[in-house]
Amino acid sequence: MTSALPPSLWADTAPPGPEAPALAGSVTADIAIIGGGYTGLSTALHVAERDPAARVVVLEAAQIGWGASGRNNGQVIPAMTRPDPSDMIRTYGPAVGARFAALIRDSAALTFDMIRRHGIDCEAVQQGWLQPAHLDSRLALSEKRVREWGDLGAPVRFYDREEMAGLLGTDRYHGGWGNSSGGHLNPLAYARGLARAAQARGVAVHEGSPVTGIEKTESGWRLATPQGSVTARQIVLATAGYTDDLWPGLKQTVVTFRNHQAATEPIGANQRAGIVPGNQAVSDTRGDLYFFRFEAGGRLVTGANLVSGAQAGARLGHSLPERLAGLYPALDGIRMSHVWDGRFAVTVNRFPRLLELAPGAYGFIGCNGRGVALTTAMGPVLAALLLGDDRRALPLPVEAPRPLAFHAIARRLAQPALLWYRWKDRR
Repeated sequence: MTSALPPSLWADTAPPGPEAPALAGSVTADIAIIGGGYTGLSTALHVAERDPAARVVVLEAAQIGWGASGRNNGQVIPAMTRPDPSDMIRTYGPAVGARFAALIRDSAALTFDMIRRHGIDCEAVQQGWLQPAHLDSRLALSEKRVREWGDLGAPVRFYDREEMAGLLGTDRYHGGWGNSSGGHLNPLAYARGLARAAQARGVAVHEGSPVTGIEKTESGWRLATPQGSVTARQIVLATAGYTDDLWPGLKQTVVTFRNHQAATEPIGANQRAGIVPGNQAVSDTRGDLYFFRFEAGGRLVTGANLVSGAQAGARLGHSLPERLAGLYPALDGIRMSHVWDGRFAVTVNRFPRLLELAPGAYGFIGCNGRGVALTTAMGPVLAALLLGDDRRALPLPVEAPRPLAFHAIARRLAQPALLWYRWKDRR
Protein backbone atom coordinates (compact mmCIF):
# COMPACT_ATOMS: atom_id res chain seq x y z
CA MET A 1 0.00 0.00 0.00
CA THR A 2 1.32 3.46 -0.93
CA SER A 3 2.41 5.53 2.07
CA ALA A 4 0.13 8.48 2.73
CA LEU A 5 1.52 11.96 2.19
CA PRO A 6 2.43 13.74 5.43
CA PRO A 7 0.01 16.56 6.31
CA SER A 8 0.96 19.93 4.82
CA LEU A 9 -0.51 22.91 3.02
CA TRP A 10 0.61 21.39 -0.28
CA ALA A 11 -1.07 18.06 0.45
CA ASP A 12 -4.29 20.02 1.00
CA THR A 13 -4.05 22.24 -2.08
CA ALA A 14 -2.13 20.46 -4.88
CA PRO A 15 -4.12 18.98 -7.78
CA PRO A 16 -4.20 15.16 -7.77
CA GLY A 17 -1.25 13.38 -9.29
CA PRO A 18 -1.41 10.94 -12.19
CA GLU A 19 -2.15 7.27 -11.79
CA ALA A 20 1.14 5.51 -11.02
CA PRO A 21 0.46 1.94 -9.87
CA ALA A 22 3.02 -0.07 -7.97
CA LEU A 23 5.41 -2.11 -10.06
CA ALA A 24 4.16 -5.66 -10.50
CA GLY A 25 6.21 -8.38 -12.18
CA SER A 26 9.56 -8.24 -13.90
CA VAL A 27 10.29 -5.59 -16.51
CA THR A 28 13.32 -4.50 -18.51
CA ALA A 29 14.42 -0.95 -19.19
CA ASP A 30 17.30 1.04 -20.52
CA ILE A 31 17.30 3.33 -17.46
CA ALA A 32 15.79 2.85 -14.02
CA ILE A 33 15.56 5.79 -11.62
CA ILE A 34 15.10 5.41 -7.88
CA GLY A 35 13.20 8.37 -6.45
CA GLY A 36 10.10 10.22 -7.63
CA GLY A 37 11.18 13.74 -6.75
CA TYR A 38 12.40 16.58 -8.94
CA THR A 39 15.79 15.02 -9.72
CA GLY A 40 14.42 11.67 -10.81
CA LEU A 41 11.44 13.06 -12.71
CA SER A 42 13.36 15.82 -14.49
CA THR A 43 16.01 13.28 -15.50
CA ALA A 44 13.40 10.84 -16.80
CA LEU A 45 11.59 13.56 -18.71
CA HIS A 46 14.75 14.86 -20.37
CA VAL A 47 15.93 11.38 -21.33
CA ALA A 48 12.54 10.68 -22.90
CA GLU A 49 12.58 13.97 -24.79
CA ARG A 50 16.04 13.37 -26.17
CA ASP A 51 15.59 9.67 -26.94
CA PRO A 52 11.91 8.73 -27.35
CA ALA A 53 12.93 5.09 -27.89
CA ALA A 54 14.57 4.81 -24.48
CA ARG A 55 12.69 2.69 -21.96
CA VAL A 56 12.73 4.63 -18.68
CA VAL A 57 11.26 3.49 -15.35
CA VAL A 58 10.89 5.63 -12.20
CA LEU A 59 10.45 3.80 -8.89
CA GLU A 60 9.07 5.83 -5.97
CA ALA A 61 8.89 4.19 -2.54
CA ALA A 62 5.84 6.18 -1.40
CA GLN A 63 4.05 8.81 -3.51
CA ILE A 64 5.38 11.26 -6.08
CA GLY A 65 6.78 14.24 -4.17
CA TRP A 66 6.61 12.42 -0.82
CA GLY A 67 10.07 13.66 0.23
CA ALA A 68 11.67 17.09 -0.01
CA SER A 69 10.13 17.78 -3.42
CA GLY A 70 6.64 17.92 -1.92
CA ARG A 71 7.46 19.52 1.42
CA ASN A 72 9.68 22.53 0.68
CA ASN A 73 8.75 26.21 0.66
CA GLY A 74 8.39 26.31 -3.11
CA GLN A 75 10.92 29.09 -3.71
CA VAL A 76 12.63 28.89 -7.11
CA ILE A 77 16.06 30.42 -6.48
CA PRO A 78 18.77 30.85 -9.16
CA ALA A 79 21.66 30.94 -6.66
CA MET A 80 23.40 28.65 -4.20
CA THR A 81 23.28 29.13 -0.44
CA ARG A 82 26.99 29.95 -0.17
CA PRO A 83 29.08 29.45 -3.31
CA ASP A 84 29.12 32.35 -5.77
CA PRO A 85 30.54 32.20 -9.33
CA SER A 86 34.07 32.99 -8.15
CA ASP A 87 33.85 30.09 -5.66
CA MET A 88 32.63 27.78 -8.42
CA ILE A 89 35.55 28.67 -10.67
CA ARG A 90 38.02 28.35 -7.80
CA THR A 91 36.64 24.92 -6.88
CA TYR A 92 36.19 23.39 -10.34
CA GLY A 93 38.53 25.41 -12.54
CA PRO A 94 37.65 27.99 -15.21
CA ALA A 95 35.86 25.71 -17.70
CA VAL A 96 33.74 23.50 -15.41
CA GLY A 97 33.22 26.32 -12.89
CA ALA A 98 31.89 28.63 -15.60
CA ARG A 99 29.51 25.94 -16.85
CA PHE A 100 28.22 25.26 -13.34
CA ALA A 101 27.71 28.97 -12.73
CA ALA A 102 25.78 29.18 -16.01
CA LEU A 103 23.61 26.23 -14.94
CA ILE A 104 22.74 28.00 -11.68
CA ARG A 105 22.18 31.31 -13.48
CA ASP A 106 19.65 29.70 -15.83
CA SER A 107 18.09 27.22 -13.39
CA ALA A 108 15.01 29.24 -12.42
CA ALA A 109 14.34 30.25 -16.03
CA LEU A 110 14.60 26.59 -17.06
CA THR A 111 12.14 25.60 -14.33
CA PHE A 112 9.48 28.11 -15.34
CA ASP A 113 10.03 27.39 -19.03
CA MET A 114 9.38 23.70 -18.36
CA ILE A 115 6.24 24.53 -16.42
CA ARG A 116 4.90 26.60 -19.31
CA ARG A 117 5.97 24.13 -21.99
CA HIS A 118 4.33 21.16 -20.29
CA GLY A 119 1.30 23.03 -18.99
CA ILE A 120 1.97 22.14 -15.35
CA ASP A 121 -0.69 23.48 -12.98
CA CYS A 122 1.37 24.42 -9.92
CA GLU A 123 0.61 28.06 -8.98
CA ALA A 124 3.84 29.15 -10.69
CA VAL A 125 4.70 32.83 -10.17
CA GLN A 126 7.88 34.18 -11.79
CA GLN A 127 8.03 37.61 -10.19
CA GLY A 128 11.59 37.31 -8.92
CA TRP A 129 13.50 36.37 -5.78
CA LEU A 130 14.87 38.80 -3.19
CA GLN A 131 17.66 38.35 -0.65
CA PRO A 132 17.46 41.24 1.82
CA ALA A 133 20.44 41.96 4.09
CA HIS A 134 19.55 41.52 7.76
CA LEU A 135 22.59 43.57 8.87
CA ASP A 136 24.31 46.55 7.27
CA SER A 137 27.53 44.51 7.16
CA ARG A 138 25.84 41.97 4.85
CA LEU A 139 25.42 44.55 2.08
CA ALA A 140 28.97 43.78 0.96
CA LEU A 141 27.79 40.25 0.19
CA SER A 142 24.82 41.63 -1.76
CA GLU A 143 27.10 43.89 -3.80
CA LYS A 144 29.47 41.01 -4.49
CA ARG A 145 26.68 38.77 -5.70
CA VAL A 146 25.20 41.44 -7.96
CA ARG A 147 28.63 42.08 -9.46
CA GLU A 148 29.48 38.40 -10.03
CA TRP A 149 26.09 37.26 -11.32
CA GLY A 150 25.68 40.44 -13.33
CA ASP A 151 29.00 39.79 -15.08
CA LEU A 152 27.49 36.47 -16.23
CA GLY A 153 24.42 38.15 -17.65
CA ALA A 154 21.98 37.25 -14.87
CA PRO A 155 19.02 39.65 -14.40
CA VAL A 156 20.16 40.90 -10.99
CA ARG A 157 19.97 44.22 -9.19
CA PHE A 158 21.21 45.79 -5.96
CA TYR A 159 18.67 47.58 -3.76
CA ASP A 160 19.43 50.17 -1.11
CA ARG A 161 17.54 50.28 2.15
CA GLU A 162 14.72 52.47 0.90
CA GLU A 163 14.24 50.42 -2.27
CA MET A 164 14.17 47.15 -0.37
CA ALA A 165 11.66 48.58 2.09
CA GLY A 166 9.42 49.42 -0.84
CA LEU A 167 9.74 45.91 -2.26
CA LEU A 168 9.09 44.12 1.05
CA GLY A 169 6.76 46.51 2.84
CA THR A 170 9.00 46.53 5.91
CA ASP A 171 11.94 48.72 6.93
CA ARG A 172 13.65 46.00 8.99
CA TYR A 173 16.25 45.24 6.30
CA HIS A 174 19.28 47.26 5.21
CA GLY A 175 19.01 46.71 1.46
CA GLY A 176 20.00 43.65 -0.53
CA TRP A 177 19.72 42.22 -4.00
CA GLY A 178 17.43 40.21 -6.20
CA ASN A 179 17.14 38.15 -9.36
CA SER A 180 14.05 38.67 -11.53
CA SER A 181 14.18 35.15 -13.02
CA GLY A 182 13.25 33.55 -9.68
CA GLY A 183 9.85 33.03 -8.13
CA HIS A 184 7.74 30.43 -6.37
CA LEU A 185 5.31 27.56 -6.93
CA ASN A 186 3.30 24.84 -5.22
CA PRO A 187 6.08 22.24 -4.86
CA LEU A 188 3.92 19.12 -4.61
CA ALA A 189 1.83 20.21 -7.60
CA TYR A 190 5.05 20.75 -9.54
CA ALA A 191 6.32 17.25 -8.72
CA ARG A 192 3.03 15.72 -9.78
CA GLY A 193 3.07 17.76 -12.97
CA LEU A 194 6.56 16.56 -13.81
CA ALA A 195 5.39 12.96 -13.33
CA ARG A 196 2.45 13.53 -15.64
CA ALA A 197 4.69 15.12 -18.28
CA ALA A 198 7.14 12.21 -18.06
CA GLN A 199 4.34 9.68 -18.45
CA ALA A 200 3.07 11.52 -21.52
CA ARG A 201 6.47 10.86 -23.11
CA GLY A 202 6.45 7.18 -22.34
CA VAL A 203 8.15 7.02 -18.95
CA ALA A 204 6.78 4.32 -16.63
CA VAL A 205 6.24 5.84 -13.17
CA HIS A 206 5.49 3.55 -10.21
CA GLU A 207 4.50 4.71 -6.74
CA GLY A 208 4.49 2.36 -3.75
CA SER A 209 7.56 0.60 -5.15
CA PRO A 210 10.46 0.85 -2.71
CA VAL A 211 13.67 -0.66 -4.01
CA THR A 212 14.69 -3.34 -1.53
CA GLY A 213 17.85 -4.51 -3.24
CA ILE A 214 20.31 -3.67 -6.01
CA GLU A 215 22.15 -6.47 -7.80
CA LYS A 216 24.80 -6.24 -10.52
CA THR A 217 24.06 -8.34 -13.58
CA GLU A 218 25.96 -9.15 -16.77
CA SER A 219 24.01 -6.55 -18.73
CA GLY A 220 23.54 -3.92 -16.04
CA TRP A 221 21.53 -3.86 -12.82
CA ARG A 222 18.53 -5.53 -11.23
CA LEU A 223 16.37 -3.56 -8.81
CA ALA A 224 14.06 -5.57 -6.56
CA THR A 225 10.76 -4.21 -5.21
CA PRO A 226 8.16 -5.95 -3.01
CA GLN A 227 6.06 -7.02 -5.99
CA GLY A 228 8.46 -6.99 -8.91
CA SER A 229 11.84 -6.10 -10.34
CA VAL A 230 13.46 -3.95 -13.02
CA THR A 231 16.48 -5.02 -15.03
CA ALA A 232 18.17 -1.98 -16.58
CA ARG A 233 21.42 -1.11 -18.29
CA GLN A 234 21.85 2.03 -16.17
CA ILE A 235 20.41 3.25 -12.88
CA VAL A 236 20.18 6.57 -11.06
CA LEU A 237 19.79 7.03 -7.31
CA ALA A 238 17.83 10.28 -6.85
CA THR A 239 16.81 10.08 -3.21
CA ALA A 240 18.38 13.32 -1.88
CA GLY A 241 17.83 13.97 1.84
CA TYR A 242 15.88 10.72 2.17
CA THR A 243 18.78 8.52 1.06
CA ASP A 244 19.03 5.36 3.15
CA ASP A 245 21.49 2.47 3.18
CA LEU A 246 20.34 0.98 -0.14
CA TRP A 247 23.69 1.92 -1.68
CA PRO A 248 26.40 1.50 0.98
CA GLY A 249 28.16 4.75 1.84
CA LEU A 250 25.94 7.11 -0.17
CA LYS A 251 24.03 8.36 2.86
CA GLN A 252 27.34 9.17 4.53
CA THR A 253 28.31 11.70 1.81
CA VAL A 254 25.91 14.32 3.21
CA VAL A 255 24.47 15.54 6.48
CA THR A 256 20.70 15.98 6.65
CA PHE A 257 18.87 18.81 8.39
CA ARG A 258 15.25 18.85 9.42
CA ASN A 259 13.51 22.03 8.33
CA HIS A 260 10.02 23.17 9.30
CA GLN A 261 7.60 24.94 6.98
CA ALA A 262 4.45 26.76 7.98
CA ALA A 263 1.63 28.80 6.50
CA THR A 264 -0.54 31.48 8.03
CA GLU A 265 -4.30 31.56 7.81
CA PRO A 266 -5.40 33.41 4.63
CA ILE A 267 -4.62 37.13 4.77
CA GLY A 268 -7.20 39.57 3.43
CA ALA A 269 -6.41 41.64 0.36
CA ASN A 270 -6.29 44.96 2.23
CA GLN A 271 -3.91 43.61 4.88
CA ARG A 272 -1.79 41.84 2.29
CA ALA A 273 -1.44 44.86 -0.02
CA GLY A 274 1.61 46.31 1.73
CA ILE A 275 3.43 42.98 2.26
CA VAL A 276 5.74 42.00 -0.60
CA PRO A 277 3.42 43.79 -3.06
CA GLY A 278 5.34 42.45 -6.06
CA ASN A 279 4.73 38.84 -4.96
CA GLN A 280 8.40 37.85 -5.00
CA ALA A 281 9.96 35.00 -3.06
CA VAL A 282 12.09 36.22 -0.15
CA SER A 283 14.90 34.58 1.83
CA ASP A 284 17.38 36.75 3.71
CA THR A 285 21.09 36.64 4.52
CA ARG A 286 20.89 34.96 7.91
CA GLY A 287 22.61 31.62 8.36
CA ASP A 288 19.43 30.54 10.14
CA LEU A 289 17.47 32.38 7.52
CA TYR A 290 14.09 34.03 7.48
CA PHE A 291 12.09 33.14 4.36
CA PHE A 292 8.56 33.86 3.22
CA ARG A 293 6.28 34.32 0.23
CA PHE A 294 2.59 34.25 -0.57
CA GLU A 295 0.73 31.31 -2.07
CA ALA A 296 -2.34 31.32 -4.28
CA GLY A 297 -4.80 31.17 -1.38
CA GLY A 298 -3.42 34.31 0.28
CA ARG A 299 -1.43 32.55 2.99
CA LEU A 300 2.07 33.73 3.84
CA VAL A 301 4.27 30.63 3.65
CA THR A 302 7.30 30.74 5.92
CA GLY A 303 9.21 28.40 8.23
CA ALA A 304 12.15 27.95 10.54
CA ASN A 305 14.86 25.61 11.71
CA LEU A 306 14.69 24.19 15.23
CA VAL A 307 17.50 22.78 17.34
CA SER A 308 15.03 20.28 18.79
CA GLY A 309 11.89 19.10 17.04
CA ALA A 310 10.00 18.43 20.26
CA GLN A 311 6.51 19.97 20.15
CA ALA A 312 7.48 21.75 16.94
CA GLY A 313 3.94 22.57 15.90
CA ALA A 314 3.06 24.30 19.17
CA ARG A 315 6.38 26.14 19.38
CA LEU A 316 6.30 27.39 15.81
CA GLY A 317 2.63 28.27 16.15
CA HIS A 318 3.81 30.78 18.76
CA SER A 319 7.22 31.90 17.49
CA LEU A 320 6.52 32.33 13.78
CA PRO A 321 3.60 34.75 14.25
CA GLU A 322 5.86 36.78 16.55
CA ARG A 323 8.61 36.78 13.90
CA LEU A 324 6.20 37.88 11.17
CA ALA A 325 4.69 40.58 13.37
CA GLY A 326 8.22 41.85 14.02
CA LEU A 327 8.59 42.40 10.29
CA TYR A 328 4.98 43.39 9.64
CA PRO A 329 3.14 44.88 12.67
CA ALA A 330 -0.13 44.62 10.75
CA LEU A 331 0.15 40.83 11.15
CA ASP A 332 0.04 41.00 14.94
CA GLY A 333 -2.26 38.20 16.08
CA ILE A 334 -1.94 36.16 12.88
CA ARG A 335 -2.22 32.40 13.34
CA MET A 336 -0.58 29.51 11.53
CA SER A 337 -2.97 27.14 9.78
CA HIS A 338 -0.34 24.55 8.82
CA VAL A 339 3.03 23.41 10.19
CA TRP A 340 5.02 20.55 8.64
CA ASP A 341 8.60 19.40 8.24
CA GLY A 342 11.04 17.62 5.96
CA ARG A 343 14.72 16.92 5.41
CA PHE A 344 17.32 18.36 3.08
CA ALA A 345 20.89 17.25 2.41
CA VAL A 346 23.95 19.43 2.99
CA THR A 347 27.52 18.84 1.85
CA VAL A 348 30.58 20.11 3.72
CA ASN A 349 31.53 22.70 1.09
CA ARG A 350 27.90 23.44 0.08
CA PHE A 351 28.45 22.16 -3.47
CA PRO A 352 26.27 19.37 -4.90
CA ARG A 353 27.72 16.04 -6.02
CA LEU A 354 27.29 14.31 -9.38
CA LEU A 355 28.33 10.75 -8.60
CA GLU A 356 29.36 7.63 -10.45
CA LEU A 357 28.63 4.93 -7.90
CA ALA A 358 29.82 2.16 -10.23
CA PRO A 359 29.89 1.71 -14.01
CA GLY A 360 26.34 2.38 -15.13
CA ALA A 361 25.16 3.55 -11.70
CA TYR A 362 24.88 7.28 -10.95
CA GLY A 363 23.60 9.61 -8.30
CA PHE A 364 23.04 13.28 -7.55
CA ILE A 365 22.91 14.60 -4.00
CA GLY A 366 23.45 17.72 -1.90
CA CYS A 367 21.18 20.57 -3.02
CA ASN A 368 21.95 22.47 0.18
CA GLY A 369 18.53 24.07 0.42
CA ARG A 370 18.27 25.15 -3.21
CA GLY A 371 16.52 22.07 -4.53
CA VAL A 372 13.64 23.28 -6.71
CA ALA A 373 15.61 25.04 -9.43
CA LEU A 374 18.85 23.08 -9.05
CA THR A 375 17.39 19.58 -9.26
CA THR A 376 15.22 20.59 -12.20
CA ALA A 377 18.30 21.91 -14.00
CA MET A 378 20.22 18.73 -13.22
CA GLY A 379 17.71 16.69 -15.21
CA PRO A 380 19.31 17.57 -18.57
CA VAL A 381 22.77 17.00 -17.07
CA LEU A 382 21.98 13.50 -15.82
CA ALA A 383 20.23 12.76 -19.12
CA ALA A 384 23.39 13.77 -20.98
CA LEU A 385 25.46 11.50 -18.76
CA LEU A 386 23.11 8.56 -19.27
CA LEU A 387 22.93 9.06 -23.02
CA GLY A 388 26.70 9.07 -23.44
CA ASP A 389 27.55 12.74 -23.97
CA ASP A 390 31.12 13.87 -23.42
CA ARG A 391 31.62 14.10 -19.66
CA ARG A 392 34.19 16.82 -20.14
CA ALA A 393 31.39 19.14 -21.28
CA LEU A 394 29.22 18.65 -18.18
CA PRO A 395 28.77 21.47 -15.63
CA LEU A 396 29.90 19.29 -12.71
CA PRO A 397 32.68 16.74 -12.42
CA VAL A 398 31.55 13.12 -12.27
CA GLU A 399 33.15 11.82 -9.09
CA ALA A 400 33.18 8.83 -6.78
CA PRO A 401 31.32 9.05 -3.46
CA ARG A 402 33.36 10.44 -0.60
CA PRO A 403 31.76 9.42 2.71
CA LEU A 404 32.36 11.89 5.51
CA ALA A 405 34.67 10.86 8.30
CA PHE A 406 32.81 10.74 11.62
CA HIS A 407 29.50 10.99 9.78
CA ALA A 408 27.50 9.72 12.76
CA ILE A 409 28.90 12.51 14.94
CA ALA A 410 28.28 15.14 12.26
CA ARG A 411 24.69 13.98 11.91
CA ARG A 412 24.07 14.30 15.64
CA LEU A 413 25.61 17.79 15.71
CA ALA A 414 23.77 19.09 12.64
CA GLN A 415 20.70 20.56 14.34
CA PRO A 416 22.57 21.93 17.41
CA ALA A 417 24.88 23.76 14.96
CA LEU A 418 21.97 26.15 14.42
CA LEU A 419 22.95 27.79 17.71
CA TRP A 420 26.25 28.79 16.12
CA TYR A 421 24.50 30.24 13.07
CA ARG A 422 22.16 32.25 15.26
CA TRP A 423 25.09 33.65 17.22
CA LYS A 424 26.78 34.67 13.97
CA ASP A 425 23.55 36.20 12.66
CA ARG A 426 23.36 38.50 15.66
CA ARG A 427 26.93 39.67 15.04
